[in-house]
Amino acid sequence: MVVVDSQSPPKFGDYEAQRHWMEITLNLPVLEWYRNSTGNDLSYWGLDYPPLTAYQSYFHGLFLRFFDPDSVSLFTSRGYETYVGKLLMRWTVLSSDTLIFFPAIFYFAFVYHSSCHSSRKNDCAWHIAMLLLNPCLILIDHGHFQYNCISLGLTVAAIAAILSQRELLASCLFTLALSHKQMSVYYAPAFFSHLLGKCLRRKNPIHGVAKLGLTVLGTFTVVWWPYLHSTDALLGVLSRLAPFERGIYEDYVANFWCTSSVIIKWKRLFSVHSLKFISLTATVLTCLPSMVQQVMAPSSRGFLYGLLNSSFAFYLFSFQVHEKSILLPLLPASLLALEERRPFKWLMFYGLFSMFPLLCRDKLVLPYFALHALFMLLYHAPCGHGGRPRNARPNNTKFDYFDSFKTFMNGFIYLSSFILHIVYLTMHPPEKFPYLFEAIIMLICFYQFALLAFYTNVKQWSLLEHSTTEEEKKLI
Repeated sequence: MVVVDSQSPPKFGDYEAQRHWMEITLNLPVLEWYRNSTGNDLSYWGLDYPPLTAYQSYFHGLFLRFFDPDSVSLFTSRGYETYVGKLLMRWTVLSSDTLIFFPAIFYFAFVYHSSCHSSRKNDCAWHIAMLLLNPCLILIDHGHFQYNCISLGLTVAAIAAILSQRELLASCLFTLALSHKQMSVYYAPAFFSHLLGKCLRRKNPIHGVAKLGLTVLGTFTVVWWPYLHSTDALLGVLSRLAPFERGIYEDYVANFWCTSSVIIKWKRLFSVHSLKFISLTATVLTCLPSMVQQVMAPSSRGFLYGLLNSSFAFYLFSFQVHEKSILLPLLPASLLALEERRPFKWLMFYGLFSMFPLLCRDKLVLPYFALHALFMLLYHAPCGHGGRPRNARPNNTKFDYFDSFKTFMNGFIYLSSFILHIVYLTMHPPEKFPYLFEAIIMLICFYQFALLAFYTNVKQWSLLEHSTTEEEKKLI
């Protein structure tokens, strides 16, 4: 029996979407998972992620059916929302963390810190804590019943494989990430340019490219096999992965299109087809400098910066970006946390802030502030590598003045953001501008993201000055 508070009806959102996918994959043949039929109404939370997500939903559905069969029964389970059902769903998210995301983080930490001879144990422990206790990921995955930990975990494992010179394993793992959530394409330019750059510097580049290509095709074939027997079936799945009908942006996401729409009404001036071409062009052009750098001088450090820059390019300029997509730039920023300590904190703060209206709507205000406070406590923990970053400036009066000014500006912006939190929670916007506060938050966050993207692109290109050192030669 479903217990429902008469004053608080079931919320048909992310929870219901994930539960419904388990219902569909358990009760219908695999070829009907993405097809509109009497048993699968695609207008009611139809599957819109690649097949690996569908397989994940199937196995998690088996878990739910074992303990609570009513929660995944065909048709009759729609709108099913009980305490036990939610608890079981949270266990599936936690198990995904434990089985995929956590091991991938430890794999990366082992590879990354083994290659850093100057790395201390305290640094390693601090770095792992920053990666595991990402407040944005926890709020989205455990608050929204999402499974970003799977695709992000596969991506982290692929990155670790790259750093340990296991390119074929990396290609396989990243292909799995792409086959789980299509947003993993945010990282594709970095993987492609880095691996191409390394192949071009070898004696037989064609052989290297062929091996990587066959690995990718083989992995895709295994995952997508049920849909490769029919062109209609394959196109049916692909059409579900690109929701162009939703428009170039949703809600008040802090990217270029939504921010600039305050002045330029993109949706009115251009057709969807034109906007697809414009956003694709802008995304490719923004990715290009980072990709060129890695083709010219592939390196482990450059690869990590390339991941951050390509994901920033997609977040800021690609089509149909959601607030939750900030998780994609946050991952490589976390991997670079030891090297870019302050930018990492900056991005985490504004990444959280950009999602604040979304989390308020889902009544996650208390977890938002609690996880933010926990992150700040761990970030400033004395067991880390001190209050100053690794690349701290030497004692110099000019630098002291600059740091003082920068500290003042940072404090001012933090204070303004804190005040805006209070205003958002306690005041109502003018009736004429009902989304005024969301727009202000969007504008502030976009400005910060754009600055950080510019900084990290410059930082990546500065690596060219050191690309001929003996250490970089060993990484190729």
